[in-house]
Amino acid sequence: MFAVMKTGGKQYKVQAGDVLRVEKLAADAGETVQFNDILMIGGDNTVVGAPLVAGAAVQAEVIDQIKGEKTINFVKRRRKHSSQRTKGHRQQLTLLRVTEILADGGDKSGVKAATGAGSAPKAAAPAAAKAAPAAAAGDDLTTITGVGPAAAKKLNDAGITTFAQLAAVDADTFEATKVKPEWVEQAKTLA
Repeated sequence: MFAVMKTGGKQYKVQAGDVLRVEKLAADAGETVQFNDILMIGGDNTVVGAPLVAGAAVQAEVIDQIKGEKTINFVKRRRKHSSQRTKGHRQQLTLLRVTEILADGGDKSGVKAATGAGSAPKAAAPAAAKAAPAAAAGDDLTTITGVGPAAAKKLNDAGITTFAQLAAVDADTFEATKVKPEWVEQAKTLA
């Protein structure tokens, strides 16, 4: 059985026992990671995803974090013989050994999903949970003409969360953030 998986912007055809070099993953040597972006599973019965095969996964053990071979780029300008420059680069890679190909049940395996170079995927739920109490605690200051999300955040950080609080501010003497007189007038009408 083989699978075609996608990671790091590249596709790999893998079988159990294969050793791969992929773009750097946020995992230490000895850890087991799982790739959930499976494009195709082949063997006795071939399954082609549209675009991914649902529930399929490839599990692999991290062998080591390595650097690739040095690539040399020559920079040469026409008719300037003394202007040759060499730049080198070594790509950071992760060495993996494929342990198992799961045709289904990959989402219930409990193995940590493989993520990119040192960055965990950002969850959208905490950001929404953080924004919901701010909106519940005060008014939506972005309804005022000229107040965008960044200005509303600065006002919230300064302690102004309602139209009444903004209406009570003196635009000339308020030092926490820049407040325009038009904002104060609009806040008075909205309060």
